[in-house]
Amino acid sequence: MAIFQLEYWREGDSYVGRLKGVPGVRSQAATLEELEQNVRKAYLAMRSAESTAPEAFESKPIVIDW
Repeated sequence: MAIFQLEYWREGDSYVGRLKGVPGVRSQAATLEELEQNVRKAYLAMRSAESTAPEAFESKPIVIDW
């Protein structure tokens, strides 16, 4: 089990939210309860995708100017 901070705000009639410190995990919903469920599902999907990565991979730093 892990505990994360859900950051959320209103955009029109919807709640929009993300997990603080977890890039790419965000969602939106009509209610705050639904937003929490959607963010949990997004996190689990992201974790599942990470676990299917090959065991032998390479990485390198890159610079992105903005």
